[in-house]
Amino acid sequence: MTQFRHMFKPLTVKSMTLKNRIVMAPVATNCASHTGEVTDSQMKFYELRAKGGVGLITVECASVYSPQGALRINQLRIDRDSYVSKLFKLCETLHKYGAKVSLTLNHAGASAPMSITNIQPVSSSDLRTFPDGDIPRPLEKPEIEKIVRKYGKAAHRAVMAGFDAIEVEAGHGFLINQFLSPLFNDRKDEFGGSPENRARFAKMVFQEIRKAVGPEFPIIARISADELTEGGNTLDDTLELLTYFIDDIDMIDVSAGSSIALQYVSDVDYLPDGWRTFMAQAIKERFGKPVITGGNVRDPQVTEDIIANNQADCVGMGRGLIADPEWVNKVQFGDVNDVRKCISCNIGCIVNRYFDTQPIRCTINPGIPNGDEYKERKVKEPCNVVVVGAGVAGLEAACTAAEVGCNVILIEKEKQLGGIAGRIAHMPNKKRLGDFPTYMIHRATKLKNLYICKGMEANAEFVEGFKPDIIVNATGSNPIMPNIPGLQDIMSKSKDQRRVYSIFDLLDDISKYPEDMSDQKVVIIGGGNVGLDVVEFFATKKADITICERQEYFGIDLDPATRAASYGLMEDYGVHQYTSAELLRVEDDQFIVRNNYKDLEMKFDYGFVCLGMQETSPHLDELTEAFAYRGVEIVNIGDSARTRRMIDGVREGRNILNVLERRGFLSTLKQ
Repeated sequence: MTQFRHMFKPLTVKSMTLKNRIVMAPVATNCASHTGEVTDSQMKFYELRAKGGVGLITVECASVYSPQGALRINQLRIDRDSYVSKLFKLCETLHKYGAKVSLTLNHAGASAPMSITNIQPVSSSDLRTFPDGDIPRPLEKPEIEKIVRKYGKAAHRAVMAGFDAIEVEAGHGFLINQFLSPLFNDRKDEFGGSPENRARFAKMVFQEIRKAVGPEFPIIARISADELTEGGNTLDDTLELLTYFIDDIDMIDVSAGSSIALQYVSDVDYLPDGWRTFMAQAIKERFGKPVITGGNVRDPQVTEDIIANNQADCVGMGRGLIADPEWVNKVQFGDVNDVRKCISCNIGCIVNRYFDTQPIRCTINPGIPNGDEYKERKVKEPCNVVVVGAGVAGLEAACTAAEVGCNVILIEKEKQLGGIAGRIAHMPNKKRLGDFPTYMIHRATKLKNLYICKGMEANAEFVEGFKPDIIVNATGSNPIMPNIPGLQDIMSKSKDQRRVYSIFDLLDDISKYPEDMSDQKVVIIGGGNVGLDVVEFFATKKADITICERQEYFGIDLDPATRAASYGLMEDYGVHQYTSAELLRVEDDQFIVRNNYKDLEMKFDYGFVCLGMQETSPHLDELTEAFAYRGVEIVNIGDSARTRRMIDGVREGRNILNVLERRGFLSTLKQ
């Protein structure tokens, strides 16, 4: 606690006093009812974060005007009085834990998809907010004034519902930002052109809200301080824009990016903790009002330093609190090594919500929305579980089974635990990924009924000694090396006798590559997640890089934020890019690739074949033959069952609970 004393000091903003400086940023759960009301799962999601010690819970965007301003199907609404009752219940629940609660008011404008609203979106102009988005129609002045009144009425309802503050979404390509930003505003009237004119709509909204809530109720503006997009607002531009409505707000939630630069909105993994804090500091120093900063903040020490150095008044966390709702309590009262740090993969939180229309989930936290309530259940009789493979799926299965009282033996053939995730973390820009296997190993080693056998093969004879009731196979995957002429022969040679490599070859020898490779040619076959990781690694070493992908575009298996970052990196470093390119033949120092009906010779000093992964289960048949007929259940999970994303393997690891329950080992949860 003494190490982090600054982040746990109270802060007063108008009528609201926060017990600490940790703010939960607004993250869409996609869990509201289709009519816009709070649901039980949504209530549970927020309650766990309040119970976890967060000072201010910022509830996700609520539509002030539906369907016109609706962003998604399962979005909260506050455009009618009928929504107040359940929002009141939400506030009442969160207040029990000493948390303060704010509600984010939003009109999506041009970002409201016609596929959801069934009407043409509206905006400052007729400019799209996404390259493939719907074309909006410009708002007329009477319509603008009507929307302003909608904000005021929504704010009044928020006060009625018991919220302690209001946050207004004025960034990230939504309606207010569509007026503020030259990216989306080419109006010629009093709402366009000069900074003062572009800020006029925002000023009207904040003044209307102030009239609705009174002088002492806190109003927070969430802004994109720098849109980090060519032609968009810079930090200097935002400092000027703020001068026109700074007197109407009490606190600034400082974000960055735009709907065109998603990699800075949903900070991609290589951006360091607190990377945009300098923006918050500039705004704080200019206007003297409290600010919230964020930007991939996961590390408690970074959080403490930001507050202690007066760079910001609060630190906002969205995905960090999705990953671990107990982040605050663990830092304040427990062990920081128990914190499950977000790895910024953007799969369960961003892809699920924004692109797959699914409720919020998390790659490394399979307990959404119910948390760790499974730990209240215990086995009714002794149960021996043998887990084969100590990647993250196997570790999750082993830990979960041990936490409910099973005797667990975890067998790993390598000397290191963590599987592929631990290996990929050796890449400089993938270090954040390593936080998860590090956490899982720490969690495993604390469990006295979990026994770890490293450097051992899980053959039937070895497993027999543990008298298993359940066997979990989680042996992962290996790189695919398809039957392409020349490839198998070359890959059969030792590494020092060839120039063609797999991703595992790179990871195992990552330190051997010099910092300056400007005189080296690197050709990568495969433009999915793995291939783009290899591009990123060699781009910073200034190698001459070519990447070939069979599909029509790169990063088909990536979330949009990471894909945008990958495209930007390839552009910045001049990577030669070929799509619709098929590998025909592999030779010692070149790939033969067919592209646009031409066969191209691509010479290299280093060639990488990154065509995906395939499941591997070296002992599964042997274990099945030895144990299945004896009533031992054998479960195959993660990549060893079918190669997919990490989120699927981790969830399947947690699903060991279902096996235990079905077999009658697990007690029922007390109500």
